[in-house]
Amino acid sequence: MAMSSILNTDDIKKALDAFAVADSFDHKKFFEMVGLKSKSADDVKKVFTVLDADNSGFIEEEELKFVLKGFAKDGRDLTDKETKAFLKAADKDGDGKIGVDEFAALVKE
Repeated sequence: MAMSSILNTDDIKKALDAFAVADSFDHKKFFEMVGLKSKSADDVKKVFTVLDADNSGFIEEEELKFVLKGFAKDGRDLTDKETKAFLKAADKDGDGKIGVDEFAALVKE
């Protein structure tokens, strides 16, 4: 499933442009800009499924680094600092990866 079938491509482009500079990524602002915050729980789960590249049921740190590419092919890689901050914000149970419920909770923050 393509991210563009869930979210508006113009919104995705604007959000990626807003965080084009390394170490500028802010997940709360990003999720708001792409319109994910206002989406249904089902749509949020669909986005999670797209970002879970290896279909393990979790977004691991390695996948998180490429999260912007999940929204658009030309998205940049997150820096190690951004990746760790994103993981820390989402990983409520401390298992080192983000489950679908953790992701949904993070989006709605």
